[in-house]
Amino acid sequence: MIIERHRKFHALHQQGCFVIPNPWDMGSAKMMAASGAVALATSSAALAFTLGRPDMGQVTREEALRHGEDIVRATSLPVSGDFENGFADAPDDVAETIRLAAQAGLSGCSIEDTQMIDGNPAYDFELAVDRIKAAADAARSLPQPFMLCARADGVMNGVYNLDEGIRRIQAFERAGAGLVYIPVPPGPEELKRVIASVKAPVNALAAGPLTRLSVKEIAAIGARRISLGSMIARVTHAAIAEQMDAIMKDGDFTKLSAAASGKKIDAMLVAGSNTENQNE
Repeated sequence: MIIERHRKFHALHQQGCFVIPNPWDMGSAKMMAASGAVALATSSAALAFTLGRPDMGQVTREEALRHGEDIVRATSLPVSGDFENGFADAPDDVAETIRLAAQAGLSGCSIEDTQMIDGNPAYDFELAVDRIKAAADAARSLPQPFMLCARADGVMNGVYNLDEGIRRIQAFERAGAGLVYIPVPPGPEELKRVIASVKAPVNALAAGPLTRLSVKEIAAIGARRISLGSMIARVTHAAIAEQMDAIMKDGDFTKLSAAASGKKIDAMLVAGSNTENQNE
C-alpha cells in the first residue's frame, strides 16, 4: 500500500544517508529504480526541459502534480516533488499545494524561498518563514507522514550569502520543516557549516564542487540525503547536443556506438516497473 511508501520515506530521513535521484519521466524513473534507488524526486528543471521550456516558474502546479502522479505510478518507490515556490506567494496557497501533493501520492515535497518573477529575488525573510510554517502545518495535518523540505535558494541564485541562507534554514527548522536544504554551498567546508547550524536533516545537492566528493564523503560530513537535481537530465541533454552536433555538422554517426542496447534498457524498465503496488 502507498502508506508504506510514506512511512519508508520518513524513516529514510531519520538516520544514515541516501541518494535520491530525479527522473523526468516514467521510463527514467523505472531505470533509476532498477539501478537500486530507494526513493525518487521530481526535478522542476528536468520537467521543464521535457516540456520544451526553461526552468524557474515555467511549469504550472497542475502540470507538476500530474507529473508527480506519473512518477508515483511508475515504481513502488516513495516520491518527493520539486515544487519550486509552491506555485504561490501567499502562505495559505502554499499550504494548499502541500495538501494537493499528498493527494497525488507524493511522500514529500520541497518549497523554495524564491519568487518566480523576473530576476528571481528571494521572498522577504518573514514571508519566507510564514510560507514554510503554513506548509509545515498542512503537512502535520495529513493522516500520513509527509516530508517537507524547506529550501533557501538565494545562495545558488546569487541574491544572498551563506550567512543569510543559514539564518533562513534555522528559521525554517523552527517553523516545522522536516528537512532543510541550501543549494549549492561553495564547497565541503561550507556544507559542514550548514549541517552544523541545524538539528534537522540536511539535503545536499550533487552539483558544482560537491561532485568531486563520493557518497561516503558527503555522508561523513553529515548530510542525510543527497539529491541529483536536474544533473542526470542535463547529462542526457549534453549527449543530445553532442550527437546532433557530430551528425549535422560533420555527418558523423560513429558516436552513436555509445548507445545502450535495447535489451539492456528493456531489462531495466521491467526490473524497475511496479506491477503489484500501484498508487492506491
